[in-house]
Amino acid sequence: MSEMSFTEHLEDLRWTTIRVAIILIIAFGIAYFFSTEISEFLLHPLRENLKSQGMGGGEVVYYSILDKMMSQIQISFWTAILVASPIWFYEIWKFIRPGLHAYEIKVIRPFLMIGLFLFWAGAAFGHFVAFPLTFKALMGVGVSDVKAMIGLKEYLLFVSQVIVVMGLIFQLPNLLLILGFMGIVTKYSLKKLRRYIYFGLAVFAAVVSPPDVITMLILWIPLILLFEVGLLAVALIVHPYLAKVHAS
Repeated sequence: MSEMSFTEHLEDLRWTTIRVAIILIIAFGIAYFFSTEISEFLLHPLRENLKSQGMGGGEVVYYSILDKMMSQIQISFWTAILVASPIWFYEIWKFIRPGLHAYEIKVIRPFLMIGLFLFWAGAAFGHFVAFPLTFKALMGVGVSDVKAMIGLKEYLLFVSQVIVVMGLIFQLPNLLLILGFMGIVTKYSLKKLRRYIYFGLAVFAAVVSPPDVITMLILWIPLILLFEVGLLAVALIVHPYLAKVHAS
């Protein structure tokens, strides 16, 4: 673990932020070039669900002359975050690495790949599972025999945020593992705080999801499962490893 002054930490943080910003700007430009194809990909499940709901297919509409352009910009932004994740993951790792001990670096490094996998797994879960279930639940509420008029910009923003947020949420087991190796949490502290963590996750799910109980549960239940996976990993991986390190 290298010793750095507070000023050096700030300077390192500044350059890390600049590099991440440059990475996202380049990724944004590439994503914007393919934004039409990306939008069509994201619109496909919506159109399929509208047909299955028996609403005459429904319609995807835009309400102002700027809506189509703004939707392309939004899609490009969230796509840039997702696609460039391996690179900005690495930049964040380079920033935190100097503050770790050698044994911590050795242990944590493999979890960078795990974190990347979990991020993409969460994104896939958001697109193929969470969003379709949420959409069906919301569309099934209220009166029937009405034709859906879905705003293009609002829909694309919503589905993009769901995908990226689920990718970040799936980092929870990885985060618990890293905190465990750093000695910040243990299996005992996590078990002791379990009920409070459940409550905190419920509040989080209520805040980031639409105002609907079903949608909140769709998000809250995976959060609980991810927490339990992380707790189990801390118990089965972190504790035996740290016991071995301290015994040697």
